[in-house]
Amino acid sequence: MTIVPITSPDLDAAEVSWFAALCSDDYRFLGVPDGDLRSSWGHCSGIVKEAEAQGFRNILCPSSYQVGQDTLSFVAGCAPITDRINLLAAVRCGEMQPIMLARTIATLDHMLNGRLTVNIISSDFPGEKADSTYRYQRSREVIGILKQAWTQDKITCEGQIYSFSGLTTDPAKPYQTGGPLLYFGGYSPAALQLCGEHCDVYLMWPETQDRLAGRMKAVHAVAEDRGRTLDYGLRVHMIVRDTEAEAQEYAEHIASRLDDDYGRAIRERALDSTSLGVAHQSESRDLADEYGYVEPGLWTGVGRARSGCGAALVGSTDQVMSKIEDYQKMGIRAFIFSGYPHLEEARHFGARIMPNLKTCSLPHAYGRVPADIPATPLGNGVRH
Repeated sequence: MTIVPITSPDLDAAEVSWFAALCSDDYRFLGVPDGDLRSSWGHCSGIVKEAEAQGFRNILCPSSYQVGQDTLSFVAGCAPITDRINLLAAVRCGEMQPIMLARTIATLDHMLNGRLTVNIISSDFPGEKADSTYRYQRSREVIGILKQAWTQDKITCEGQIYSFSGLTTDPAKPYQTGGPLLYFGGYSPAALQLCGEHCDVYLMWPETQDRLAGRMKAVHAVAEDRGRTLDYGLRVHMIVRDTEAEAQEYAEHIASRLDDDYGRAIRERALDSTSLGVAHQSESRDLADEYGYVEPGLWTGVGRARSGCGAALVGSTDQVMSKIEDYQKMGIRAFIFSGYPHLEEARHFGARIMPNLKTCSLPHAYGRVPADIPATPLGNGVRH
């Protein structure tokens, strides 16, 4: 199945992104903590700068309550040390009052001169056990408020969670026209409804190609019912070497010291550990062969030591390029890659794969980034 992505004059170009390991998720050996790879500002900002140097067009800055760096503060700190790379900030809906969040995102977008993108997260908070219907309704209301704040002078929301009328929003307008692009991942019917209604890029975790095609078809149907089109993205780890044997040997190497009980503890500490998406990653591991491959070149061993994205593309330069091209033919245009350790694998990928890829920045492809610095609206002069 092929799904044509959102209208763009450059459909053969992909947004190729890397991953900033803000959540204590960098290893030389999976599940073995390494002080040199801890989620410090110095290490994680170094990953961002290396990704920019290697030509990546965006970088995912994830969010976690248990470990690591604060996402929005980290993104702000990256503004003066980067020039070209976009930053994909993970935002947990409901964590911050939505109007304050709108202002924060608008400010970050100006600091980055339109290089901000937003990954919408709908997980529980610490101590919270909300059903998925409530969580996605909360996200729906938050997104609606954000869009009003970014495009209108006043906000009205009469929802199940937030209720207010006629609140002024000056000067909370982002640098980008209409605000940053919204990236979103989720597998439940409520998640697909939310994405089809409001988001721009539907992100998936690695599964077999037929299962990915099924996910795309399901969310495409929701968006089509609302007269919308989406782009599609894949978040997957990466091990690319000159030969397949070298890549497979490295995969075995990074998993060689993993204690499965400790790996399980790492997976279970995540707030999304019981989500449907995580369950599908676990199912892929169960379906894999004795070496951990669920289809040629897709190794599920990474998921033994992390929640969420749990598989890697493993192979030679030609093999990995062939897999990426297959995904592009399916209609996937946004890729978020990563590898262990993140700095070293960014260089392996940068040297072997990036020269063969035609890349783009999706905010530019969507026409969100103005040619000239946008004027900031004048406030009403009221101070509180």
